[in-house]
Amino acid sequence: MKTRYKFLLIGLLGLVMITSCSEDLLETSPTTSIPTNEIAKSTSKALSAINGMYRLLYSCGYTSGWEAEEFGLSSINLAADLMGEDHIMASSGGEWFWFDYCYNVKSDFNNASGRPYAVWNFFYTLIANANYIIAAEETMEGDPSDVKYIVGQAYAIRAYSYFMLAQWYARTLVTHEDDPCVPIYTKPTTKETKGEPRSTNAQVYARIDDDIAKAEELLAATEKERDSKSHIGLAEIYGLHARVAQVEEKWEDALAAAENAIDAAEDEGIRVAGVNQFKGLNNVAAPNVMWGVKIISDQTTQYWSFFVHMDADMGQYGYSARQQISRSLYNKMGDNDERREWWNPEDEANKKNGYQQEKFKFLNYQTWEGDYIFMRIEEMYLVKAEAECMLGEDATAQQTLNTLIQTRDKDYECKKTGKEMGVLTSNKTGSLREEIINQRRIELWGEFGRIYDIRRLHQGFARAEEDGHPSSACGTRQNIATSNPEGYKWVMVIPQAEFDGNANMNADTDQNPFE
Repeated sequence: MKTRYKFLLIGLLGLVMITSCSEDLLETSPTTSIPTNEIAKSTSKALSAINGMYRLLYSCGYTSGWEAEEFGLSSINLAADLMGEDHIMASSGGEWFWFDYCYNVKSDFNNASGRPYAVWNFFYTLIANANYIIAAEETMEGDPSDVKYIVGQAYAIRAYSYFMLAQWYARTLVTHEDDPCVPIYTKPTTKETKGEPRSTNAQVYARIDDDIAKAEELLAATEKERDSKSHIGLAEIYGLHARVAQVEEKWEDALAAAENAIDAAEDEGIRVAGVNQFKGLNNVAAPNVMWGVKIISDQTTQYWSFFVHMDADMGQYGYSARQQISRSLYNKMGDNDERREWWNPEDEANKKNGYQQEKFKFLNYQTWEGDYIFMRIEEMYLVKAEAECMLGEDATAQQTLNTLIQTRDKDYECKKTGKEMGVLTSNKTGSLREEIINQRRIELWGEFGRIYDIRRLHQGFARAEEDGHPSSACGTRQNIATSNPEGYKWVMVIPQAEFDGNANMNADTDQNPFE
């Protein structure tokens, strides 16, 4: 199943990459095209365009192929999780995601598929569509509250897209503010649009901050209720703000945003849930889900989906290439921690590797159904605790952490203090911040993308066979590279098609290092 988008933001003048687009049509879903001038005339047309953007979040095959590892946002975050030290892929299986896990995808930079192209293309497609909706803000006809709702989401999606691009194609912001990041586009693009050069990290994050502020303003002002959890509402844009502030190390902002996200989510009835209330992490109707997409039976991508790779009981990729937690992370849980149910140390397929995951399961095996979850309220409590710790409020951070984790382990109590983190993730300091991060690693395993945290924490890591990693995924050369938090091992290279189509980018001077 392949999805062809006429409006791709990548390369110029017909090249299937980033700043190329149709002058007349905005592709909003695999089956629906809306003339761009109609967006300004009708909130219903603009809402259809927004819905098409959300549809991309779980569409598969959005480049020229490789549908098995291109099923929207969850595929990108799965790759980012496998790039860390906590998530084990016990064997290559059909080799889908194996090359992400083994850091062997940069050689695909010259292909119209594979990780370098797919991530770049995915988020710039969203940006291009968002730009058309944002440009129509002043002329869009319809209820003013509906306009705020629609345009606010477009700003949110654009902010999120630039945030994800920055995390993939540049080193982390703090101490690398002047590093080259990605090109910025804020206006509708046509066949005549000139490609932009790479902006700096500081410039890209300034763009993200401005877009988040605008989204918060508009979504706070609208009287329209969220259509569904697939849409970004006020709680979710606060949640995104909290994520960005963590990377920016703006801890007062992170604390305020996390608290705002919690308050706004609870106003919608969203709350921390016990492990038995959201088994399988496959249902956006679960009480703790803030943002996710409901995937109905006639919209499933079947063999090309997140759960196919995770759920061994389906008998597909998740069976042949087992997804497991590292032994050391599993052992950080208390004996009565209910999250132990998410993994099975006794599974015969474990062998000498990690422990088989049972956290992610299909909702319905016969229909291939399983919803994709992008944000849970528990994450916001973890952000809140970390921000309090970083602001020197250890007692408050302890209380926040204890309140959350005691919903998983009634015996849990943290009395640790301090902020110190090890040079490597395996170097123990015993600090409060380290404990908060360890709880993030357990709670968000397989969901968030572990490498994003490793980057912002300025840590390195090394995998070990005794922890469950196969030898081919933890060789000496790789461990030396991933031990350097300032290196480029986990910074993706830019696809060649961008250089071919953008006169303001030169592969000789603008490409990221391959090692």
